[in-house]
Amino acid sequence: MEPEVATGDAPAYSIEDFQQITEGQATILFPKNNEVFYNPVQQFNRDMSIAAIKTWRDITMAARMERFNKSTNPTKVAPPTTFAVLEALAASGLRSVRYAKEIEGIEHIVANDLLPDAVESIRRNAHFNGISPQLLRPNQGDAISVMYAQRDKKRFGVVDLDPYGTAAPFIDAAIHAAEKNALLCVTCTDLAVLASNNNSETCFVKYGGTPLKAEFCHELALRLVIHSIQQAANRQRRYIEPLLSCSIDFYVRIFVRVHDSPLMTKSVASKTGPVYHCRYCGSFAAQPLGTMQPGKGSNYRYQIADGPVVDRKCATCGSRQEIGGPCWLGPLHNHDFVQHMYNAVSAGGTAMYGTQPRMKGMLKVILEELNDVPFHYTLTQLCSAVRTPCPPLVKVNSALLNAGYRVSGSHTAQSSIKTDAPTQVVWDIMRALVSEVGRSPKIETGSPADRILAQDPTTSVSFDSHKNANPESRRIKLVRYQVNPEKFWGPKARHTEAPKSKRKDQTATADSANAEADAVDASGSGSKKPRTSQDGAVDQSI
Repeated sequence: MEPEVATGDAPAYSIEDFQQITEGQATILFPKNNEVFYNPVQQFNRDMSIAAIKTWRDITMAARMERFNKSTNPTKVAPPTTFAVLEALAASGLRSVRYAKEIEGIEHIVANDLLPDAVESIRRNAHFNGISPQLLRPNQGDAISVMYAQRDKKRFGVVDLDPYGTAAPFIDAAIHAAEKNALLCVTCTDLAVLASNNNSETCFVKYGGTPLKAEFCHELALRLVIHSIQQAANRQRRYIEPLLSCSIDFYVRIFVRVHDSPLMTKSVASKTGPVYHCRYCGSFAAQPLGTMQPGKGSNYRYQIADGPVVDRKCATCGSRQEIGGPCWLGPLHNHDFVQHMYNAVSAGGTAMYGTQPRMKGMLKVILEELNDVPFHYTLTQLCSAVRTPCPPLVKVNSALLNAGYRVSGSHTAQSSIKTDAPTQVVWDIMRALVSEVGRSPKIETGSPADRILAQDPTTSVSFDSHKNANPESRRIKLVRYQVNPEKFWGPKARHTEAPKSKRKDQTATADSANAEADAVDASGSGSKKPRTSQDGAVDQSI
């Protein structure tokens, strides 16, 4: 088959050399020799990103028009109704192609990658999907250099970072490339660094804080990344507002709005700080580094916080405390943004979003989260600390609600308990549970579990069923926590490009092997050998 050749600068390629994969409204050509690799698990990431960008577009454009209509300036100019997008690490271009075909209002998309093979793939896929080079613009360059180059030029309304591993090296440049009120989308896949205590020094170098091996480790991972983005923005007299922060499979995906507001940066110290965590019972306490008190009129007074908020030994069980962070202690989400996005996803259906059931489930759980309460317990961790069987989660939630406190789950962990109840109240409820079922004979005198149960309760506990103990997302049976989507489903290996000399040698070897196989088959002296293909690495970020 002859290569398809379009007019102008259209790339030349033969359909027979590629496999076609359809996702959303895009059909992508992937080389059969695995030049790059398609990871279907990442469709959820792309679906969520498209929905988030649409939501940001609707809210931002509506706010612009509202300000325009209220203005009494006779020389006022209508605000722009389109925006530019930068995908700094575009790989095959699948994400950019989907953005171009599924999101209205985009002026143009710059799909950048460092590797020539990836840029060629972007150009090929854009042409195959009928996208004009004016709308989707492939670009070969170092992502950091490309983003820094936008400082004195027209910046982007949406900047998307979806690297292999950490986004830390790209964050500062991404802030420079983002225009006022822009949407910054950030993925980090290095949860071995962000969500364990095995690489605390590496985490501190990358994100400016240390992780903890705690039940809330994935929420802490989100807060560490937000802290890193916030610090990069503050150094440029800018402030980032988390709109949606998701812990997904083997990575985190965060959407933030970038504000040009030196005044807002003053509040960051009161929303940033370390978290103290008990190594045995899991009790925790956050410590903001500053305070923000109302002053005269609409002003605030910013001061250093008092501390510490805990003793060296845990007040609940007497075990050692460990310190994580500093990290972001403010809200992880903007409730109005998430509600708007949830409504749009619900109306869109699976025809628009292939992973819509999971999207609805995660967004609904996020809407139910206590957004002003950092960190959470889990039922298994609480029961393990006092050596008692796990009761229904609804029973513990009812006890907290009956005591006058709020409670919710967290999308970052199953059986999670996020509550504004003091630590003492939580453990009084656990003592009441143990009193119902009896103390385990395995608890030794003087052990941490014994010290927990030895304390006198100070809270009147009622396990009567409360109407709000069972969240709506569970009652209507949404997909709240995704099970493994497929076998061997995790991140793929990093894509690397072989040197040209090596590629030529591999191609020559492959051609020689195929010619020999054809000759043998033609002579009838043996079966045809399988076609030898060029080795290629794979990339989860596509």
